[in-house]
Amino acid sequence: MLESNHWIQQYFSEATDAVLIFKDDQLVISNQLARDLQAELNFDPNYLFQIADYAVQQKFNTTDDCFDCVIRNLMPEISIPITLAKDKPHPLAYFLIYHVINTDERIFSLTLKSRGTIKRMDQLAQQRQLNAYVNRAHEEERKKISADLHDSIAQGIYSAIMGVRRINAEHANPDEISALTHVIETQLEDTLTEVKGMALDIRPSVLDNFGLLAALRALAKRLQANSGVTITVTGNDEPTQLATDVQNVLYRIGQESINNALKHAHANEINLLLVAHSHYITLEIIDDGQGFNVPDQATFNGHSLGLLNMNERVKALNGTFTLHSQPGTGTSVTAKFPMTLTP
Repeated sequence: MLESNHWIQQYFSEATDAVLIFKDDQLVISNQLARDLQAELNFDPNYLFQIADYAVQQKFNTTDDCFDCVIRNLMPEISIPITLAKDKPHPLAYFLIYHVINTDERIFSLTLKSRGTIKRMDQLAQQRQLNAYVNRAHEEERKKISADLHDSIAQGIYSAIMGVRRINAEHANPDEISALTHVIETQLEDTLTEVKGMALDIRPSVLDNFGLLAALRALAKRLQANSGVTITVTGNDEPTQLATDVQNVLYRIGQESINNALKHAHANEINLLLVAHSHYITLEIIDDGQGFNVPDQATFNGHSLGLLNMNERVKALNGTFTLHSQPGTGTSVTAKFPMTLTP
């Protein structure tokens, strides 16, 4: 038991947050970091107590006995934003955590947690979550490619192989052989078309050879032919000096936005506007579809990265991403990047 007490005292003393423990309104003990902060910033611990006391009264406003009011409202912990060293060049932003330890003896703790540290931890957690989503999306894309290769490409080639074997095995007349070779040729042409379609979805060669505007126009032409929906691409000039990463992201945003409009919005018309200025470039995709409630789709929904992936891709390259939509009014997606020249 004595050894356990020693560990507890060591943990308390070396905690990375400043912790002060009060009984009623009197400071009982504080850890090393709290004492260091107190010495460095020259603040009175009762100042923190008064801030917490006032915050509790403001929150509940049912009694002057703050400790009892927290217990009665079943909220033994309250977080209060606070700034120390306001008169210094670099003020320190904290959360003051009011935590009830013992109700009967009226003991509570005040813990100072750095808001900057908490923000960085939240950012790291969000980044880890996003990385997990991206990895999951990549795996789903690999599964889709694998399934397409097996179900379409492999089956088409296998059927052609069986047709060739029939030609070798059967003693058919010239007319039967001609008909069979025609079937095989059709199967191989269909398979080749599927291979080209998969290659375009994965990485369009026109993007590398002719640039972003040409690639968007080729994409629009192909999807319009498949869907029957009018898709128009307008641009003031081909941004030939645009950084490759930005071109890739703008193309994927155009592709994702068009596919969303076709699959979910049931649009009749989709317009893409690519405008390159001297200092920035903007891509806007507007559809006349059924629209949706943006807050419901702005975060990961467990099935598709969708809009979250678009937003993160743009932010990673110092761009801005905006989305405007309401049920029944269509959707507008806009990505804007500073004009970063290729090396």
